Amino acid sequence: MPLRTLAIDFNSFFASCEQQENAALRGKPIGVVPVMAETSCCIAASYPAKRTGIKVGTSVRDAKKLCPDIQLVEARPGVYINYHRRLLELIESCIHVTEVRSIDEVECDLTATFAPRDKALRVAKQIKAKVYKEVGPCMTSSIGLAPNWLLAKMATDMQKPDGLVILEDEDIPQKLLDLDLTDFLGIGERMNERLIQRGITTVEQLYKASKRDLRSVWGGVEGERMYGRLRGENIPTPHEKNKTVGHSHVLPPQLRTEAKSFAVLHRLLQKAAMRLRSIGHYAGSLSVYVSFRDGRKWSDEIVFNETQDTLKLTEVLNLMWGRRHPCLSKAVPMQVGIVLSRLLPMRSHTLDLFDQNKEDGHERLLHAVDTLNQTFGTGSVYFGGAFGVTDNAPMRIAFTRIPEPEIEQIDSSKNRRIKPKKEIVPLREYEQ
Repeated sequence: MPLRTLAIDFNSFFASCEQQENAALRGKPIGVVPVMAETSCCIAASYPAKRTGIKVGTSVRDAKKLCPDIQLVEARPGVYINYHRRLLELIESCIHVTEVRSIDEVECDLTATFAPRDKALRVAKQIKAKVYKEVGPCMTSSIGLAPNWLLAKMATDMQKPDGLVILEDEDIPQKLLDLDLTDFLGIGERMNERLIQRGITTVEQLYKASKRDLRSVWGGVEGERMYGRLRGENIPTPHEKNKTVGHSHVLPPQLRTEAKSFAVLHRLLQKAAMRLRSIGHYAGSLSVYVSFRDGRKWSDEIVFNETQDTLKLTEVLNLMWGRRHPCLSKAVPMQVGIVLSRLLPMRSHTLDLFDQNKEDGHERLLHAVDTLNQTFGTGSVYFGGAFGVTDNAPMRIAFTRIPEPEIEQIDSSKNRRIKPKKEIVPLREYEQ
């Protein structure tokens, strides 16, 4: 089969951005953390740090034990987004980017011009050379060339850092046999358990399984698609977007109280609601969770008629908070988060038959609030539940979501929130 897909995975992206920005960090073990606190964890690590056993999710305490020389750097999402955009422009000058898979992964289609092996290899080397020259030597990448996205992505993982791997018909499955099943896209922990239950524990056994076997394991047509993708068939691997909108925040010591953690939840909810409106969606479910110092966790979820109204979502949050078990009021909160789900595109939303006037009034109010926040900076106008914590819960980057600084009002060059020109008081929660 022809080489159809070029996959690019930028190595240790957040850490590499920091090293590119600061020459003193180059070649050193560094860990990128969301907040500078002993109770925080690494969200990225440089390769010298990885070689000591540090990985994503390693606590700061454990990281210091594994690598006493590690240098911790507080995350600067605005800087990383700026690098992401520069890299996209550079790649686009070499070959069209067909899909942005995450902030550090992109997919390019080779079929239009670059399908022959020599041309595909040439454009891959061109991308690497241009990144080195125009962005910097720290921004290395692993590139995979293969008949489809699944195999190209697997190829990027086979040689790190700064790799370039080609998977052609004669390489499949021989070059993949040493991998674990969970290394494959579409095989998470639960699917791996299902495969094990069917007696499939190795990559060799996965390839020997019939199309019917995999359909049975996956419980439908996706198993047949997986069978085809493993053999290089050009079956698209969907990149689902806008399934949920959520935010979480590891609380710094000064916010580890019941009242302050609740205020941060309000702050997160207001950010999520603003994002919801910016992507033109409504939500039909709100989930909230809190983890505590003693290991306990609390979560709750309420399903409702879909809305993008911050006031209605606030009522739901208050309801859930009020029905927590009283014993949790004395526990020390460490992390909080909210998730809006059951998303519905605006074109599919139907106004409430008995509440259309109120909904229209709230919509105009909320769009006015969004405009003010985008003009003067997020937190310039906010609802009272977030009082006292509007400088907390800054922009974060999830693996599959790239925030827009223009919406969250982050100065990408200095990674700080843009301050309003004058103080604007919080909106009081009210009923019409």
